Amino acid sequence: MTRSTRERIVAEALRLFADRGYAATSVAEIEAASGLSPGAGGLYRHFRSKEEVLAAAIREHITRTREQLSTYLQQASALHDEPLASRLSLACQVGLAKMREEQDLIRVLFRDLDQFPDLVAEMREGIVNPLYDGIATWLSAQPEFAGADEDWPAVASILGGAVVNYWLANESLYEPPKRIDEKRFVAAWARLALGLVSGDRTPA
Repeated sequence: MTRSTRERIVAEALRLFADRGYAATSVAEIEAASGLSPGAGGLYRHFRSKEEVLAAAIREHITRTREQLSTYLQQASALHDEPLASRLSLACQVGLAKMREEQDLIRVLFRDLDQFPDLVAEMREGIVNPLYDGIATWLSAQPEFAGADEDWPAVASILGGAVVNYWLANESLYEPPKRIDEKRFVAAWARLALGLVSGDRTPA
């Protein structure tokens, strides 16, 4: 599907911000990467500033994350016949895939967003917290955990944090901790999840 000029500007700007940093990326470079004449002001026909482009990128990712989370929770509810360990493994794989999908935005977050506290707040409330809420909601809905007296948001913060840490270590250090490959990580994550919650504590 052909992207609009606005969509190209947002996508290319985010890629450049991730690669070079927000401050080091000029409007002319964004225009050139978007197929516009560099320095001719084409970006300003769609956005008032470079910061507005960054804000648009964040808000588009927020919208997509909400849609993906809703879709995944609906799909996951249909997998109740699968063993719990398999469902947990799939949830972990989905989390890692989401981190990969958002890698440019995450790089910008850790490198540049401290100068934009309002955008940090939008990221936190629009992407990060909903993802943790989604994990908590999904866990509490599993039949094996029915009636379990668990602090699901706290459990979700542990499990979600493990996924984030594994991906960040791999991304920043160029290999995962102790060179544990993704298959081993997912299997261990699922076993950990089974041990963190009440009810059935043995893998199916």
